[in-house]
Amino acid sequence: MPATATRARLVEAAFRLFADQGFEQTTVDAIAAEAGVSRTTFFRSFASKEAVVFPDHAPILAAVDARLASASRATADIALVEASRIVLDTYLAEGEVARARYALTTTVPALRAAEIANQRSYQQLFRDHLRRWLGVGDRDDDLLAELLANAVTTAHNHVLRRWLRGQSEDPTAELNDAVALATRSLRSGEDTETQVVVLRSGRSFEDVLPEVRRLLDQP
Repeated sequence: MPATATRARLVEAAFRLFADQGFEQTTVDAIAAEAGVSRTTFFRSFASKEAVVFPDHAPILAAVDARLASASRATADIALVEASRIVLDTYLAEGEVARARYALTTTVPALRAAEIANQRSYQQLFRDHLRRWLGVGDRDDDLLAELLANAVTTAHNHVLRRWLRGQSEDPTAELNDAVALATRSLRSGEDTETQVVVLRSGRSFEDVLPEVRRLLDQP
């Protein structure tokens, strides 16, 4: 059986068991047996039970890196959108597996920590390319690269969470808008004065975002 097919069977088996008996109670041996493979075969595909939960990030990161590497400051805005879409499309293609993972990572602290570590890998990749585009001639440029990388990652995660919760009918369009909002200062030829206001609110980010967008679009 091809390695990719074996991985897919193990993932399907693992998520069935996680749903039936919980993550902590599910063992590697149980996953292998459910998938109809040996324990040795399991470890040829995954380093641990936790690794089964997440997609293989290495090829996704490589694809994102390649897309960003082909861009310049002049084309940075579209490159950031398309690079973010590579990640989003991976989760959309997984369908219910992605939603099952979301349920696990919100209830199992070790999985949540691993997910955050994965997110940082993407954030650092965006930051490195933003630094290259901006030139990072001084401390402010370096800070801007960091802030924009955080903003793009947050925009992607916001849209992804909405889709995982069943709140988004067109996540791709939402991602385009969210990344554009996050990267307004990169738009070529735009002479803008940016003011950032931080305030506390009891409202959720999803409730506040439409109002923020409306204010930003005002002349």
